[in-house]
Amino acid sequence: MRQAPCRITAATVIAFLAVSAASAQDAVPVVVVAPRSAQVTDELRLTGTLTAERSARLSPRVDGLVARVRVDAGDRVRAGAPLLELDSTVASLALDRAKAGTAEARARSDEATRLAVEARRLVAEKHLPQTELARREAEAKLAVAALAASEASEREQAELLRRHVVPAPFTGVVARRLVDLGEWVARGTPVIELVATDRVRLDVQAPQERFAAIREDAVVQVLADALGGKALPGRIVARVPVSDPSARTFLVRVVVDEAQGRLLPGTSATAVIGLPGAKRALVIPRDALLRYPDGSFTVFVLRDGPNGPTALERPVKLGGGGAQIEVVEGIEPNDRVVVRGNERLRSGQSVRIVEGG
Repeated sequence: MRQAPCRITAATVIAFLAVSAASAQDAVPVVVVAPRSAQVTDELRLTGTLTAERSARLSPRVDGLVARVRVDAGDRVRAGAPLLELDSTVASLALDRAKAGTAEARARSDEATRLAVEARRLVAEKHLPQTELARREAEAKLAVAALAASEASEREQAELLRRHVVPAPFTGVVARRLVDLGEWVARGTPVIELVATDRVRLDVQAPQERFAAIREDAVVQVLADALGGKALPGRIVARVPVSDPSARTFLVRVVVDEAQGRLLPGTSATAVIGLPGAKRALVIPRDALLRYPDGSFTVFVLRDGPNGPTALERPVKLGGGGAQIEVVEGIEPNDRVVVRGNERLRSGQSVRIVEGG
């Protein structure tokens, strides 16, 4: 028995077109690119912790009572700015006494010098013996020496007075304030912790099999987690050829210049160190990557279906790179990779290509 042929009515066509229009409307617009083959250099990625290149626990240079604290934790200060002041009443009085002593010594020196000059004139006129001239010249020399001692004592007291202020030795951020108003502090007692944030360093541990390939003039990019993985230029300032016997690793120190102070000591970062040699590899834009909390990466690639292209999420294994990332595993040369719109996608979702192949 033969089956009756299927009849396509106008209502069926309208319903099909309505479903197709709804599906096209639900499709996510995306921009896609094709992976390209490029010459890439071998790179080594090492993770470490950022530390301040300059950090100091500041102490007063004299004993005293805290009279004023000008800063608190979190304050940014410039080099030379006063951070803390000790009570300087006694030091000020001692300086006044030294100034008075200097004035007295200067008057004595001036008078002794005048008498010596007068004695030379009288000796020349045969009105004064030579021995009196010698005595007055000796007194003038003693007076000049006494004046020099008084001036040195005055400078000493002025320096002691200045040391009642704790200045900032460099520009930075106050990490901690360790004393408060009214406390007695002694020399060597930490009162303020200051950290410079314009230059930070990243210490990473290189495996022994790769350490020899790392050169001090290597190109280094630092990916700071605090800045969302933004790449910043760095430079290697130290390669310590002493191994950690428990881990078989060597210290590599990278300095990062960041004048805006956005890199915070204590946060994590990754150093991408260029190594000698080059190879051809598949690369894709960094925008194509989706990062998961466990550190893994995925991309969305397109597959054609009966109702149009759909997005499939794939895990990828990465090599090195900057704006263009080497993909070691997970995609093929003829894949179409989503670079815009991927943040809203889920695997199997319909997409609409707005740019790319």
